[in-house]
Amino acid sequence: MDARKWLGLEPTHNPTRWVLPITSGISTGAPFLFGGCALGAAIAAMEHTGQRPVIWATAQYLSYARPPSILDIDVTLAVTGKHVTQARVVGHVADAEILTVNAALGVRGDQVEGVWVTRPDVPRPDDCPVRPPRVPTGESIHDRIDVRLARARAWEDVDGHPVPGGRSSVWARMPDLLDLSSGASLAILGDYVPFGIGQALGLAGGGNSSLDNTLRVYRLVPTEWVLLDIRIDAVAHGFGHGVVHIWAEDGTLLATASQSTIVRAGGERRV
Repeated sequence: MDARKWLGLEPTHNPTRWVLPITSGISTGAPFLFGGCALGAAIAAMEHTGQRPVIWATAQYLSYARPPSILDIDVTLAVTGKHVTQARVVGHVADAEILTVNAALGVRGDQVEGVWVTRPDVPRPDDCPVRPPRVPTGESIHDRIDVRLARARAWEDVDGHPVPGGRSSVWARMPDLLDLSSGASLAILGDYVPFGIGQALGLAGGGNSSLDNTLRVYRLVPTEWVLLDIRIDAVAHGFGHGVVHIWAEDGTLLATASQSTIVRAGGERRV
């Protein structure tokens, strides 16, 4: 199963329009469409339409999409060059605009490369405790993602004390999607800045409404698990900002994701 099927993304007779049925399996427990799923669906639609892999994509979340409804995803290939396609997506439910996404897609043959960030030294996934959904229902995205606490606190251990350095790490996988080597799947799993804000502040709720989400893809390699190294930059005026470095099991840096979120002291995360 690829990310497109995992999400339930469907083509239409119009090659630039896709539809995403909003189901409980891609929504939070609130329930609202999970922001990473929205960005992942937009990336998959752009990649299939433009026939190029995503380099970066940034989503601005404008409203909530609730199940059961249909998110229409309209793709525009604004500029198609020799190596890079500039594209955008507008996602809407009926007349309500839910998100906009801008992206670049493509690949070049330049062999110059390097990595200057450091992967945290943490135990393997099988040696880390499971982080169960806060409210297990079997009917939300949190029940479809296997999360292991590599360097992070369990729900019952979040005690109001901030974490020095604002950094936490979890392993994550989607059992129905064994190979995570796609931009769409990384967009889904990269949506963990709100989790990191809760860890950094020592609050069970933390960040619970994403304003945006940006994914930058560096290299894709087959991997069952990804390590999410979450680094919170700052929280101020009711908003939090941070970045997630996404690592493969073999130590390859796959991508980074960055977000700004609304910060609340508790409650269910909305996007």
